[in-house]
Amino acid sequence: MKKIFLVEDDKTISKNLMLLLQSEGFAVSLASTQKEAVDMLAENRFDMALVDISLPDGNGFAVCTEIKQTQNIPVIFLTASGDEASVVTGLNMGADDYVTKPFRPRELIARIRAVLRKADCLPASFDRNGLSVDTASGVVKKNGKEVFLSALEYRLLLIFINNPENIITRDRLLDELWDAAGEFVNNNTLTVYIKRLREKIEDDPSRPQLILTVRGTGYRLGGSYVSE
Repeated sequence: MKKIFLVEDDKTISKNLMLLLQSEGFAVSLASTQKEAVDMLAENRFDMALVDISLPDGNGFAVCTEIKQTQNIPVIFLTASGDEASVVTGLNMGADDYVTKPFRPRELIARIRAVLRKADCLPASFDRNGLSVDTASGVVKKNGKEVFLSALEYRLLLIFINNPENIITRDRLLDELWDAAGEFVNNNTLTVYIKRLREKIEDDPSRPQLILTVRGTGYRLGGSYVSE
């Protein structure tokens, strides 16, 4: 049974979440403050965490940092704010996903299961053609210099990292990005994000070596790499 650490100060939300998660077969432990969360992390082991960004004595970013330093488990942020800055801040701190309140129960469960699946197979680190990614902390570097990606750019990169030997169709990318972003991603949007990602991680975006186009099919990861 997977153990989920819920950090949420709203009593109504936390009660409903606990009932939902338990009905899906998860064991749930609840903390309602930053201090309580830190104390519980020192005494318990979990498989993943759901963390509210706004807490009465601090914030979820600090809790996420503590989680990644002590247990390095997946983190999904629960936030009332859908702005890009908050999302990117959380992902750059190592969060694996985010859900904006109010959220749909079935969607949340799907994201939890997806994050848990990825945690079982995603390499801890990735290094290819000067691009390095620490999937635990979410830090991306190109030739030793940190690269700042948007939420969708980072998720797009993780899809390729998680499928290093496979051709990934545009339809699959659209499905995965739509699920992760919680919003509609169309073909034109995907083309724009592929272009933006190449501009940030390729030595020469006009002649990509990392994100290769497979004409008529989709894309695949190129170059030589080391992952562990």
